[in-house]
Amino acid sequence: MDALTLSVFGVFFGLVILRVPIAIALTLGALIPVVLFSRIPPLAILQKFFTAIDVFAFMAIPLFIFCGGLLEKSGVSKRLCEFTSSLVGWLPGGIAIVTFVTCMFFGAVSGSATATVLAIGSIMVPMMLDQGYDEKFALASIAVGGILGVVIPPSIPMVVFGMTAGVSISDLFTGGILPGILLTLAFSLFAYFYGKKHVPTTGSFTLKKVWVTFKGAVWGLLMPVIILGGIYGGIFTPTEAAAVASVYGMFVGFFIYRQLNIPKLYEVLKESVTGASMVMFIVAAAAAYGYVLTRQQIPVKMAEAVIAFSDSPYVFLLITNLLLLIVGTFMETCAAILILTPMLAPVCGMLGVDMVVFGVIMVVNLAIGMVTPPLGLNLFVAARLRKRPIDYVVNPHLWKLIAIAVGILIIITYMPSIIPSLPRSPG
Repeated sequence: MDALTLSVFGVFFGLVILRVPIAIALTLGALIPVVLFSRIPPLAILQKFFTAIDVFAFMAIPLFIFCGGLLEKSGVSKRLCEFTSSLVGWLPGGIAIVTFVTCMFFGAVSGSATATVLAIGSIMVPMMLDQGYDEKFALASIAVGGILGVVIPPSIPMVVFGMTAGVSISDLFTGGILPGILLTLAFSLFAYFYGKKHVPTTGSFTLKKVWVTFKGAVWGLLMPVIILGGIYGGIFTPTEAAAVASVYGMFVGFFIYRQLNIPKLYEVLKESVTGASMVMFIVAAAAAYGYVLTRQQIPVKMAEAVIAFSDSPYVFLLITNLLLLIVGTFMETCAAILILTPMLAPVCGMLGVDMVVFGVIMVVNLAIGMVTPPLGLNLFVAARLRKRPIDYVVNPHLWKLIAIAVGILIIITYMPSIIPSLPRSPG
């Protein structure tokens, strides 16, 4: 291994260990080795920065972040919670089940795990505590429920994977539906048995309450119908769907629920710009880093090494799952996708692994990493809801939920027909 290859990995991982922000670590991991050990002009790195983000499909990222913010500020998330509560809140563990199901609904608009934790957690965690749920259980539940925001389409990580791997984003969205539903059902089953043992059942099911709460939530429920129906109906692309949903969200917030005003809209815009800027900085930096790796033929060499070890796609997927579960614990999801996809995609091609299946598996893996210590982002967001230390969220309930998620991951890995079993979008 030559000096350039060694320094590309050495500089990057050294900076990560020193807790340098991931985008800066990627940038310096590409730039320093190029300046010291190659004849590649440093200007090429700068060019990669701009060409990587000059892609129409990436406009979906700020727009989906914006949609999530609109839902929260417009009171849609509260109405979704009330509607879901009328459906399943009367069951043992009902409020916890409501939390997971509402996270699934909210994820069908926002595409963001942290937005899901904040929007739904701020409502559901106090409700769980009022009904006698243990605080550690409540915080673990909302942290894990947040990962549904990136598995259920639309999903920002799926957009990033699709652009990086050259895979249809619409097909990735299709592939994420059933795994997301399976995760929701598995988490809800856990909540059911917890509630049956620890929390007295309250309330009862009434069609009148369902109808009243449905009327309140219907405008919010229509948003995922517009997004996904438009995509799968061939009416617009995922990026155009995000734009349509943004306009629809403002209409609902200003004129239907009338809880959105100019100061709140400004706040949503500011948060969306900040969040999208961080993601796009990572995208640009990872593209520059990937350019240097490709020049060194590292993805090809890695693919050959994996094939030499075993030519079984099952062994490859097992190794990949272990790798991604580890990487997800300390690296931001989009950064991990951008770095690892160019390395692993050639192996998928050689072993005949469907890239849509692989993309969904990768997203689910890295979503689990969002709730895995030491650096799972959802853990910090959930802890902030109650101003608790991070180790308060990392408790036995969390580990049980993570084990359930890993179990679903194994099922979709070795029963891949689950992933593409819905009709693919046209084109």
